[in-house]
Amino acid sequence: MMLTWEEFEKTEMRVGTIIEVNDFPEARKPAYQLTIDFGETIGIRKSSAQITKRYTKEALTGRQIIAVVNFPKKQIGKFMSECLVLGAVGQEGDVVLLSPDFKVENGLRIA
Repeated sequence: MMLTWEEFEKTEMRVGTIIEVNDFPEARKPAYQLTIDFGETIGIRKSSAQITKRYTKEALTGRQIIAVVNFPKKQIGKFMSECLVLGAVGQEGDVVLLSPDFKVENGLRIA
């Protein structure tokens, strides 16, 4: 299905920096709970991400990522996910995070 330009513009993808990473033992599939700083306008958001195959908690802390910030919140067990972290998903469910090549200001919109 093809999207119109107006439909695409409704998706708000922003740059954020992961400031905290916690294990998520209650998740059905191995995942982390992420706390992400999207800058002054958007603020701090939380997300759950199944990225434990490639990333350690230490490697994620301080890393900039791309996320969709205008989806409705989603309850995942006892955790409320407030944004969707984006990544390329391989055949084995292996996720490689999308991120800017250079450090940029948190909250910048992806276009």
